[in-house]
Amino acid sequence: MSESKEAIQQIKAQETGGADRQSRATDAMCVNESQLDHRWYHNLKYLVTGALFGILFVKAEVISWFRIQEMFRFQSFHMYGIIGSAVIVGIISVAMIKRFNIKTIYGEPIVLAPKKFNKGQIYGGLIFGLGWALTGACPGPLFAQIGTGATVIAVTLLSAIAGTWVYGFFRERLPH
Repeated sequence: MSESKEAIQQIKAQETGGADRQSRATDAMCVNESQLDHRWYHNLKYLVTGALFGILFVKAEVISWFRIQEMFRFQSFHMYGIIGSAVIVGIISVAMIKRFNIKTIYGEPIVLAPKKFNKGQIYGGLIFGLGWALTGACPGPLFAQIGTGATVIAVTLLSAIAGTWVYGFFRERLPH
């Protein structure tokens, strides 16, 4: 724990972006924002990775409204297996990052800030799950669903954007 606190303090000391960026270390926002400035074509790797990830979602039926409904009705293990696998990979990845002090491909440190539990996480999770069950879509596969021709999901995308905007508008007045 003390190593991550020291790393957070180092990042705070290095930041020059004002009070908003300095508060990120204690918030749920990204602490590991890169300070490197790359040319535009460096972003192509994210486009390719995103496209491959979308294809994987389609082939694994992660974006299927029917698979999502099966999950919420406890009729199939398919989605639970995928989500459980992702959780296990995440646990192993975080443990390796902490144990071996893994850095980004550009040599920048990865800081995993400790998070405090807040009852708002329960409410947020319930609202998220309710929206996921009603629409058959979560933010990850929205674009892949639209890309496969399920254009009605554009309503869900616009709703997600509106919800993000509303949160950003009221963020400073909400308990964190």
